[in-house]
Amino acid sequence: MIEAPTGVALAIEPLVTRVLAPNPSPFTYTGTQTYLIGTTELAVIDPGPDDPEHLQALLAAIHGRPVIAILCTHTHRDHSPAAAPLKAATGAPIIGCAPLTLEDAGPRADAAFDTHYAPDRILTDGERLTGLDWTLTAVATPGHTSNHLAFALPEAGALFTGDHVMGWSTTVVAPPDGDMAAYMASLDKLMNREDRIYYPAHGEPIERPRRFVRGLMGHRKQREGQILRLLREDVGAIPDMVERMYVGLDSRLTGAAGRSVLAHLLDLQTRGLVAEEGGTWKMAA
Repeated sequence: MIEAPTGVALAIEPLVTRVLAPNPSPFTYTGTQTYLIGTTELAVIDPGPDDPEHLQALLAAIHGRPVIAILCTHTHRDHSPAAAPLKAATGAPIIGCAPLTLEDAGPRADAAFDTHYAPDRILTDGERLTGLDWTLTAVATPGHTSNHLAFALPEAGALFTGDHVMGWSTTVVAPPDGDMAAYMASLDKLMNREDRIYYPAHGEPIERPRRFVRGLMGHRKQREGQILRLLREDVGAIPDMVERMYVGLDSRLTGAAGRSVLAHLLDLQTRGLVAEEGGTWKMAA
């Protein structure tokens, strides 16, 4: 992971300020990036983990200005738990994705769902929120989670992509809630947009969005092809597939890789191309 200053408010363009949370990990890269939108009255996107140090950094960046909305892209606990204490400190409503809680904690500790997330208003695809010098439009992007939203800022030609498109790694798509078909459809949806730049929750800004998304789609198609080739070679157990497909993978990421392989298999099963029998996968008859 590269060095990155946590707790520092970085104005990356006139309407966008970034504050990095102190939660680096193999899954969050340098940490979760919270974005402040606006100049005189603000919106906060992805307030991050419930960490007192991060909350104080956000309040310092807000510097007494009115906050009219706290927006969450989804409810993994590295994204939404700080919404409640930030609401208590600023009086701003929590707006954005729908609540979602599953018992399955997924392949990584930080991906557990935020069981306390309680939005004051849920946004649906295309709904808008306006401030004095900004507009944010919800863009439904299910796949990483079924409740995932991105937020478009037309005044800057920017899209805040949460975990749907990240600037350092591919997105974990982990069943039962993560859905590969929905994820691919959401990527295709972004290909039809004309955003100038993406600001992800993890990693650096993406300055050539369509080219980047095209690469993500190609990567997933490549993984799908690998899976089908392995099945034709009678490699039908997911751990064996991961070992063959992800050579040199950090052992801490093995579980996440297995969940992504499962997501591909479930998509292929829905399309009638593969079948599962006793925990082993094979080509459909």
